[in-house]
Amino acid sequence: MWGTAPTPSSPPLRGIIEFMKLTTRSEYALLALVYLARQPKDSITSTDAIARAQGIPAKFLEQLLLAMRMAHFVRSTKGKMGGYALAKDPKDISMAEIIRLFDGALAPTESVSSFFYEPTPIEKEKGLVLVLRDIRDYVSFKLEHTTIADVAAVEALPDIDTEDEETPDI
Repeated sequence: MWGTAPTPSSPPLRGIIEFMKLTTRSEYALLALVYLARQPKDSITSTDAIARAQGIPAKFLEQLLLAMRMAHFVRSTKGKMGGYALAKDPKDISMAEIIRLFDGALAPTESVSSFFYEPTPIEKEKGLVLVLRDIRDYVSFKLEHTTIADVAAVEALPDIDTEDEETPDI
């Protein structure tokens, strides 16, 4: 009746899937912030310590930390004992802010983005636009209301291969 299900590589979904996927830049930035949030308040942590602990290439991490310093999410101290610390309380840094800093729009397609609107072919079908707006609203709400402090408070992720277990509600 409906034919075969579209795959992630089929043209209508390819762009949507690409927009919904976080880049390595935002993933590593979030990892670095969560690590810093778990450190004692006002302590300075070296780039090397963050890189080792989170498995991030040090040179790449330096670029990310610079961008986050310019955006006032982290502060730096120079010198032999230099490094980084959070510039804000981790409860005041949302995941959405960091993802937007590095990836841009949170929406699955630019034509439903609140901040990065661009026309796309999907606008021809209002039903698709409504579904994608719902997805945008859910993702945006979840990321806007999930802070670095929320994520840092989670000690370990449940086994995601088990369907009976629920993921933490953060």
